[in-house]
Amino acid sequence: MSSSTVDVAHNPHGEGPESDPHFQHHFTTMEQQFDTSKIGMWLFLVTEVLTFGGLFVGFGLMQNRYPQEFVEAHEHLQRLAGAGNTVVLLFSSFTMVMAVLAAKTNQGAKCARYLWLTIGCACIFMCVKAYEYNHKFEEGLLPGRFYHHTGDLIAGSHGYATFFSFYFMMTGLHGLHVVIGAVLMIWLAIRAKRGEFNENYYTPVDLVGLFWHLVDLVWIYLFPLYYLIS
Repeated sequence: MSSSTVDVAHNPHGEGPESDPHFQHHFTTMEQQFDTSKIGMWLFLVTEVLTFGGLFVGFGLMQNRYPQEFVEAHEHLQRLAGAGNTVVLLFSSFTMVMAVLAAKTNQGAKCARYLWLTIGCACIFMCVKAYEYNHKFEEGLLPGRFYHHTGDLIAGSHGYATFFSFYFMMTGLHGLHVVIGAVLMIWLAIRAKRGEFNENYYTPVDLVGLFWHLVDLVWIYLFPLYYLIS
């Protein structure tokens, strides 16, 4: 069993788990409750990996079909913006780890500060992505039948539209996860400020942390896939 959460059924004061307001009656101990929640989150993350994995496979198949168009299309992406967003998300993973550590060591205010820093990183990421999207709209680099960019080397090829279909689909889905993560962290930051998390109960912070690390990991794959094609 995990040692991440203290089993209040064996605390030095002899109190049972029922004394904790966060304890659910259908579990035997707080440790069991934490482990069950974490397993549930891991199962959810597996479905997320499968979803993005299918998109990665589809991208690879289309890249094999339109190799020249995909290389040419990726030149329209702002590599510096993508690299900057990568740094932002890597830093946000650090602040998220620190937030979990603060929560499990009874430092609610510190946990809240780190969560707000992580939220700030999410906002920066989305602002940069909005800037990139705006550039694509202006240039006509749109998905599917909406693609109307001029000056392509292979006139009439569907490869360019296919590239940006995958680009908007995958970065858009990833961006949705960033927004969901930010909303969850706002909820956690408010609770942390109230002192609701401690060494016996910090499950929500830990689970959202796992979700956020997956968001970061997906981007680590998206960045070279789209911005560094050669």
